[in-house]
Amino acid sequence: MNQRPESPEVLILGSGAAGLSLALRLADFGHRVTLASKGPLESGSTLWAQGGISAVLDETDSLESHVEDTLIAGAGLCDEAAVRFTVDRGPASIEWLINRGVDFTRDEDDPAQTRLHLTREGGHSHRRVVHAADATGRAVETTLSAMVAAHPNIHVREQCMAVDLIIDAQGQRVLGAYLLDIERGEVEAVAAKDVALATGGANMVYLYSSNPNGASGDGIAMAWRAGCRISNMEFMQFHPTILFHEESRSFLISEALRGEGAVLRRPDGSRFMDEFDARAELAPRDIVARAIDHEMKRLGADHVYLDITHRPAEFIRSHFPSIHAHCLELGIDITTEWIPVVPAAHYTCGGVLTDLRARTDIDGLYAIGEVACTGLHGANRMASNSLLECLAFAEAAAADIHERLPAQGWPESLHPWDDSQVTDSDEDVVVAHNWQEIRRFMWDYVGIVRSNKRLQRALRRVDLLRGEVEEYYGNYHISPNLLELRNLLVVADLIVRSALSRTESRGLHYTLDYPETTPGASATILPGRG
Repeated sequence: MNQRPESPEVLILGSGAAGLSLALRLADFGHRVTLASKGPLESGSTLWAQGGISAVLDETDSLESHVEDTLIAGAGLCDEAAVRFTVDRGPASIEWLINRGVDFTRDEDDPAQTRLHLTREGGHSHRRVVHAADATGRAVETTLSAMVAAHPNIHVREQCMAVDLIIDAQGQRVLGAYLLDIERGEVEAVAAKDVALATGGANMVYLYSSNPNGASGDGIAMAWRAGCRISNMEFMQFHPTILFHEESRSFLISEALRGEGAVLRRPDGSRFMDEFDARAELAPRDIVARAIDHEMKRLGADHVYLDITHRPAEFIRSHFPSIHAHCLELGIDITTEWIPVVPAAHYTCGGVLTDLRARTDIDGLYAIGEVACTGLHGANRMASNSLLECLAFAEAAAADIHERLPAQGWPESLHPWDDSQVTDSDEDVVVAHNWQEIRRFMWDYVGIVRSNKRLQRALRRVDLLRGEVEEYYGNYHISPNLLELRNLLVVADLIVRSALSRTESRGLHYTLDYPETTPGASATILPGRG
């Protein structure tokens, strides 16, 4: 990786689509950027995104239709201004990616191969999902990360995890962040004029998740500790169709299969989605996940099935090569066999509250991508709007930072990290045990269907564990596992408190105590600790 000795003007935490695209835009403006990635540069949830990116590119479609579909999926809680802002930037975002070399799938019916193939996913009324076969995230991530690694204005720091943000004495402006070099085990204070959180979501707070390891809500927890407001954390999206197999517990079966006609079946082969929603398999994810959960509990089944065998085998292999190959390795031929599936935690719809320039409550601190709550998703994210949000708000943040940077001075000297009063731990089993405990009780008590009794049980366990972990954090040298556990407990607390405060069922939040949706919709906003 290229190295620069100078302090960065902008420190970006996270190397998914949001962080990479922001880094490239800022670097192209001529700004010095440091991008810190908790793992390798090519890591995080973007790499595993299968479906695609929503954008209005077909003449039979319209921006207004995309807006309307998003508002409907969001169950009345979307910020319409944020929806229009994002949707309007869809076509240009796709063009930006194509110009950087992302190889999207072309329409096989177009002899000139100039037209992009568009698929349809749940909640969309038109085909508007641009994709690279069934590995869109990988195409985006690998293309952008190669450009970032080669850019002279970008200093990449891999295996580097943020511990906490550094805020001025007044609690009003960000000065930088403490970063743990994982390989050396050392923490340093890194100063920057601006800091951008692009750390992704918090879905590892649940026992079963489609996300890779690392989605531990780090940015949300750090922003809350620094004093930022956090919004809509009760809306945790469960993807309806994760492969159910003992050797592959987090492999996502793309919604695009249902967009191409795949149907859900009970173990006896009967279909059930039309009993829950007129849109059947193409209903929004909250409805499909809740329907599957209902049928599994009613039948005592540990999974249901997704069936696309009625489509030609060559169509399946060509449109879903990654899914076909992965399942085949496990002995499932999806061209002739049904796919066993279950819901799993997939996307964090809430997060750090931002405006349309990706600004947070703290001056100089930005949040983009899944870590942020822009108002786009409301109570339920519509399929393939997430990567679009990353791209649209990275562009907005880059423009705002570029405009503001010339007038900003360098931060004051930072207090170095002090670990002189801590020791090495001989009780790492405490971290491992607490990690499993939190993910288990969040799955059992704060999952797809909730109740006040379950939520109160979860809150008591969160309070108990947070005390233990904070004491542990204060007495021993830190490690990535400890930092993630600490952050997951903050996120769990925010989710539970947000869920308890919502006395209705809406979108992804369904509670047995308040099964109806109230006439008025309002966001849940929790103040930051700072």
